[in-house]
Amino acid sequence: MAVSANRLELLQIADAVAREKLIDREIVIEAMADAIQKAARSRYGQETNVRADIDPKTGDIKLQRLLEVVENVEDYTTQIDLELARDKDPNIELGQFVSEPLPPMDFGRIAAQSAKQVIVQKVREAERDQQFEEYKDRVGEIVNGTVKRVEYGNVIVDLGRGEAIIRRDETIPRENFRYGDRVRAYIYDVRREQRGPQIFLSRTHPEFMAKLFTMEVPEIYDGIIEIKSVARDAGSRAKIAVISHDSSIDPVGACVGMRGSRVQAVVGELQGEKIDIIPWSPDAASFIVNALQPAEVAKVVLDEEAERIDVVVPDEQLSLAIGRRGQNVRLASQLTGWDIDIMTEQEESERRQAEFVENTNTFIEALNVDEMVAQLLASEGFSSIEEVAYVEADEIAAIEGFDGDTAEELQARAREALEKQEMEYDEQRRALGVADDLREVEGITTAMMVALGKEEIKTLEDFAGCASDDLVGWTERKDGETTRYDGILDGFKLSREDAEHMVMAARLKVGWVTEEDLAPEPEPTEDGAEGDVDQTEAAASADAGEEAAQVADEATADEQPA
Repeated sequence: MAVSANRLELLQIADAVAREKLIDREIVIEAMADAIQKAARSRYGQETNVRADIDPKTGDIKLQRLLEVVENVEDYTTQIDLELARDKDPNIELGQFVSEPLPPMDFGRIAAQSAKQVIVQKVREAERDQQFEEYKDRVGEIVNGTVKRVEYGNVIVDLGRGEAIIRRDETIPRENFRYGDRVRAYIYDVRREQRGPQIFLSRTHPEFMAKLFTMEVPEIYDGIIEIKSVARDAGSRAKIAVISHDSSIDPVGACVGMRGSRVQAVVGELQGEKIDIIPWSPDAASFIVNALQPAEVAKVVLDEEAERIDVVVPDEQLSLAIGRRGQNVRLASQLTGWDIDIMTEQEESERRQAEFVENTNTFIEALNVDEMVAQLLASEGFSSIEEVAYVEADEIAAIEGFDGDTAEELQARAREALEKQEMEYDEQRRALGVADDLREVEGITTAMMVALGKEEIKTLEDFAGCASDDLVGWTERKDGETTRYDGILDGFKLSREDAEHMVMAARLKVGWVTEEDLAPEPEPTEDGAEGDVDQTEAAASADAGEEAAQVADEATADEQPA
């Protein structure tokens, strides 16, 4: 063992261990020095502060006892008086250490065994650190390995320089591995844990497919074709959206390859998973129509604020658009990032008819008009009393059968209805105990205050403690399924950006944040400094107002949700 070897053998052992474990030679020598220190303490006393130095060139071992310089010595095994210390070194100061040489020693069997354990432990820690440093920067890569063992469905993979794990939920369904099988997988996470670095691999991750296409399609590797998004139902079906930055190259054809050779190579690696290659489009409607292939789409209606789209398909195309167990529409939704609602032409017609009847009844009741007038307003696209009250009178007068006097009368009745409705909401708000100061937040209406009061949000502080998700709702994707959670103000057509501004305004009013907290940080100059004030102040003052407005606009844009 190293601690009982002569000087030459000591260095030879350090070199051999460093080569075998692929770690730095200095780390091995430091581990040996630590082991010798531990063995020396067992000889000279555990309370003794022993330091061992190994010369990396000659292998000479020097043992020293370190004594701390203090004014009043309490423990003579670890401390030394300042006057005695200055006899040895006139420049020594309090708190520093004085070293005294210790005589060489022979290590017994127990000490040697203990030293061996220290060296093994230190080398193992160094090996783990190096393994973590090597793989932490390889997240997002594909690696090849050999199956070492399978435990409860989890596959342990030997990567040569370390072990990785493919958890059961990261393997493709109906995929079986046995000892010695070659496996290719995607590194999606590397963590430093107590028992060493843990490398997590996946064969179901969407990026695994993207990387496989990058390996098979030279145009993707060269950046001519770009993969915009991937959606997978691992082992069954997948969709991948691609775009070409060269108009002369067809992105779909390039990914398919001659007689499907390229896509078949990826399909073979993914155990026969069917792949739809979709041309990406900056136009959301066109992209979603492409994503729903092979189903044919008759019409789409987008709600850009909610990122939701209603897709109308012919009756005979409904099952194809939805797919088996909703697979096609689910993958299309994941690929595009939009919530997709599929309906037939008949269902869409029935829904439009129901909306028409609802709007007609609203106008009859609120405006005190007959059914024909209400139907004319609804058929012209008016859907609320607010629209009738605040649009230009000419738009109402332009409706066939109406004139200027009719338009003025309808708008007067609409405003009167809104005032009556406002009074009713205010009574409800007071009954719920909602504070008046909540109205000071720009954008909050009395109707919103009623909705907030029903959810026990009754003061400015209560509202300031809300998140935008609480107000406008949120969506969660789990196991390929999208779940929508309603917000308190869902029925008010409030955008997420508006909700964030309202919450921040409330926090400003209650003093939780200040204007300075929300102000953007000043941008540094090209040399990284703020610049010379004397030279730049006069020139900058002329453009200060314009730059401030520009920075404010950029900050507002940055706060918008992705």
